[in-house]
Amino acid sequence: MSEARFGEFVLVRRHGHVAELVLDRPKAMNAVSTAMAGSIAEACAALAADRDVRVTVVASSHERAFCVGADLKERNSLTDAELVRQRPLARAAYTGVLELPMPTIAAVHGFALGGGFELALSCDLIVADGTAVVGLPEVSVGVIPGGGGTQLLPRRVGAARAAELIFTARRLEAPEAAELGLVDVLVEPGQDREEALALATRIAANSPIGLRAAKRALRLGHGLDLRAGLEVEDAAWRAVAFSGDRAEGVAAFNEKRKPEWPGE
Repeated sequence: MSEARFGEFVLVRRHGHVAELVLDRPKAMNAVSTAMAGSIAEACAALAADRDVRVTVVASSHERAFCVGADLKERNSLTDAELVRQRPLARAAYTGVLELPMPTIAAVHGFALGGGFELALSCDLIVADGTAVVGLPEVSVGVIPGGGGTQLLPRRVGAARAAELIFTARRLEAPEAAELGLVDVLVEPGQDREEALALATRIAANSPIGLRAAKRALRLGHGLDLRAGLEVEDAAWRAVAFSGDRAEGVAAFNEKRKPEWPGE
């Protein structure tokens, strides 16, 4: 396992073909400050450029929280002009996670609120343990979800359910969150990271070219009519059909062995 730090508050660990982006601001329960947002964006840019990474897990070093959202103490000290300048930096953190080209998994325990839950929603899959408490409470402090929540939540649970959750600003404990589809895998307390890494390892055994193309088709095709969606899928298929991974996968199947993916 290797490690690289991005600023003071973000750590990236490598477990073979799986990368772990760790939110590491424990004194503030991973509240996203301007500096931390910049580090998340920087780490995501590095991961996106690394063709050896097949899956990324977003995790937390804090034992009682995934991320409690924006750093409201810092926000309280900003002038309007400073808040305007800070906005692109904050957006870059969330879009950095959202636009990672490989499959992504959030490992959630404890509080995942506001921007913290939006970081999880930006991932393809969410693994949560029984201590998880999630929600988008922004309207209770006079703002709205600004890290993608108004767009990502309805894509998970439908427009009406998302409206109810955002308008009421209520928090959901793990069982209800799983029942409503806000998280995908519910595990025993303390097992979220272990299960997320195990799931990532299973996914990473597959073709890296295929994984990225499948994610692209899923993301770009969502919300399109069927005919347009099938065109998106066809373009993704063509991108992998003549790749080295496709040749190796077919050969390995016929030779009854595990593939050794060239990743090209």
